Amino acid sequence: LINIKERISNDEFKATIQIQSTRPVYGTSYKTTLFNYVDNNFRFKYVEFQPLEFSESTHLSNLSSVLAFYVYVIIGLDFASFSDQGGIDYFLKAQKIVNNCQNIAEPGWKAFESDKNRYWIAHDFLDSRFGKIHDVLYRYHRLGMDILYDDPDEGRFEITESIESLRSLYRESPNALVLKLFFDSKSDEISKIYSEAYPNEKTRIFNTLNEIDPSNSSLYQSIMNSNSEFR
Repeated sequence: LINIKERISNDEFKATIQIQSTRPVYGTSYKTTLFNYVDNNFRFKYVEFQPLEFSESTHLSNLSSVLAFYVYVIIGLDFASFSDQGGIDYFLKAQKIVNNCQNIAEPGWKAFESDKNRYWIAHDFLDSRFGKIHDVLYRYHRLGMDILYDDPDEGRFEITESIESLRSLYRESPNALVLKLFFDSKSDEISKIYSEAYPNEKTRIFNTLNEIDPSNSSLYQSIMNSNSEFR
């Protein structure tokens, strides 16, 4: 979703772009969110009816580069959720776009501009320090969500283990963008998953989430109080 905030000239615009992607959960009609992000540093030029052209080897326009970047991130996350260490090739493609945009005037591509922009999204998904996130994406979705309907106890166990494995990443890099991206997509879902958990499970995951995702602590309080069923 592109929201035009300002028309700078006849063909140049300031905007925000909201990107959300989901993937189906096996055996259900439910779709789990993989990516939920608002990019506020989106500036582009466009003339009505102008064809959108994109090249992996060179920057042609900021509009096509931004759209292609998020397409590769979305595909990368989708692959990562279905196969162990999947999606790396697409994160590399996203990083190539970042590299191609280092000398352009439009914002959002450079490391020094912000610690939460397109540069850092691609960087963090490929940084070996944050490699744990790929294990989590696979275990949470393929081993957890995809069996949750048929075997809720085992599904929750795998989801719990995957989330708890993020504790070491948080303790080393509490401001890591990959953590924010993960919990921005998952916090609501997690609070519902554990509504039917056993009391000891609720306490365990509640304590973990309060440590590694403190910004959503009030949301996670519902885990201790809710008895609604997650399907």
